[in-house]
Amino acid sequence: MNNLIRATGRCLRSGAAVLRTPGAAAAAWSRPGRLLCSAADQQKDLGEIVKKDKVVVFMKGTPAQPMCGFSNAVVQILRMHGVDDYAAYNVLDDQDLRQGVKDFSNWPTIPQVYFNGEFVGGCDILLQMHQNGDLVEELKKLGISSPLLDAEKESK
Repeated sequence: MNNLIRATGRCLRSGAAVLRTPGAAAAAWSRPGRLLCSAADQQKDLGEIVKKDKVVVFMKGTPAQPMCGFSNAVVQILRMHGVDDYAAYNVLDDQDLRQGVKDFSNWPTIPQVYFNGEFVGGCDILLQMHQNGDLVEELKKLGISSPLLDAEKESK
């Protein structure tokens, strides 16, 4: 009986909170409750979520209050590159989302970053892209001009 109750609870979960950060202002929205009874449904939902915005981050905490150093590093790297308008999903609010995104990407850790629906990687990958200049190029493909690119042009 307990297994049935737990399974029903998972199916009736309320969805993940999302924080959108347009510029300096921030507002929180929640997805409406949805029936997610199968892994296939959850994978489909995650596929839709990562395609909704140019930049999507699954993280511990929120951009305003990251709850781990790796999530904070991702927020800081994006901020350095002038990426202020992105969807951030707090996986600490929803354990099904936390495991579901790991299964979806086949990547074992959080945070996870997506550009235009494509999985980029975690903190280590984003940091490496930042250090070798690839992040500036990827952001350019998204129509985002990094202030670091402007600073580099001014120094020459």
